[in-house]
Amino acid sequence: MTHPTTAYKVLTGPQMDALEADGSFAGAPVDLADGYIHLSTAAQLTETVDKHFAGQSDLHVVAIDVEALGEAIRWEESRGGQLFPHIYAPLPLDAVIAYSPLERDADGQVQLPVAG
Repeated sequence: MTHPTTAYKVLTGPQMDALEADGSFAGAPVDLADGYIHLSTAAQLTETVDKHFAGQSDLHVVAIDVEALGEAIRWEESRGGQLFPHIYAPLPLDAVIAYSPLERDADGQVQLPVAG
């Protein structure tokens, strides 16, 4: 099975600021508790936001080059038996290919950040 080459992480404003300032992101509290950084594929992203970030504002979507993470990335079964990408290391800023404030399209789907 071929996995997508881009995955996504939702960050709060302060987490986004820390990633930019520090050049890496160690993880949100849930990531630190679980021992890895939770990511989503494009297809999983809206459900992730609806489930874990409902009612929150000042959110950002970060697009990550999964291949740049090498052995730190693992695809593991989670919600509904789907495979989710998990990072077993801090997220380096140099693996980030795009980011933008979280916005939704007319259908309520989370819009993906565009590189460039």
